[in-house]
Amino acid sequence: MDEKIVAAQKTAEKIADNVERIIIGKEQAIELAIIGLISKGHLLIEDAPGVGKTMLARSLAKAIDCTFKRIQFTPDMLPSDITGVAIYNQKTSDFEFRAGPIMANIVLADEINRATPKVQSALLECMEEGRISIEGITHELPSPFHILATQNPIEYEGTFPLPETQLDRFLLRLNLGYPSLADEIAIMENQQHSHPIEELKPVATSDEVLNLQAMVKKIYVDDLVKKYISSLVAATRQHASVYLGASPRGSLALFRTGQARALLAGRDFVLPDDIKALAEPVLAHRLIVRSKNHSREESARAVISQLLETVLVPGTIATR
Repeated sequence: MDEKIVAAQKTAEKIADNVERIIIGKEQAIELAIIGLISKGHLLIEDAPGVGKTMLARSLAKAIDCTFKRIQFTPDMLPSDITGVAIYNQKTSDFEFRAGPIMANIVLADEINRATPKVQSALLECMEEGRISIEGITHELPSPFHILATQNPIEYEGTFPLPETQLDRFLLRLNLGYPSLADEIAIMENQQHSHPIEELKPVATSDEVLNLQAMVKKIYVDDLVKKYISSLVAATRQHASVYLGASPRGSLALFRTGQARALLAGRDFVLPDDIKALAEPVLAHRLIVRSKNHSREESARAVISQLLETVLVPGTIATR
């Protein structure tokens, strides 16, 4: 096995183990968060308040020794509250740039659906471009740069739901969910005297994260796996219950996250099982379904689950 792959896998495992000290019992969600980070994508967490969304972002930033900023979105925010402003300095007779909270490695965009579409667009431009322009001057965002955006699915008053074109910009969407009984007891015991995040120490550096991101791109993807990705995404566009299927951006997201999952498993090649495991968190939020009996999320998950059973992996034989 390639020594570089082994070293990269160990680095990713150290990060995951460190975060699991804070986010108890959510190994799959942590794995997806790390996949999003090393795939150079951004994460949308849609869940109820108090399940650990903020702690996930903070612990991930601490584990890789990166800067962390939290932006609490409200309806009265302006784009400059995120990006920063140019302020005139009378002493120097020139404008000085004062950076906004977007200038950090890990940014928690809390309750993004409470901000107006104009503010949402400003954030999504930062996600897409990796830079901001103030008064005609371009400022590069730090590297690595990773956004974890949250939205509360049960509150709709005073919110501005993300349109489909903006949802499509997020590499992955995940739900943390409530902890099990045993995990909830463990959480209470861990926080009896102080919060464990205060004692969390870095186990990797930002340079190591950049190395992981570079390693992901070197993972081999066979032509048959590429065909499977394309077939799966194309099937979302042809499904009777789907009004709008996944775009080519969905194919690219499955491709890249598949590489990242293979790296986490210590492999230098992607398996169809990697694609199957990632299909729901990568594709479900990109679909518009026609179902009226269930929520959009539940219906999209049902469609993906059905497609995983019906779309064959190229080279395999159908069995009854």
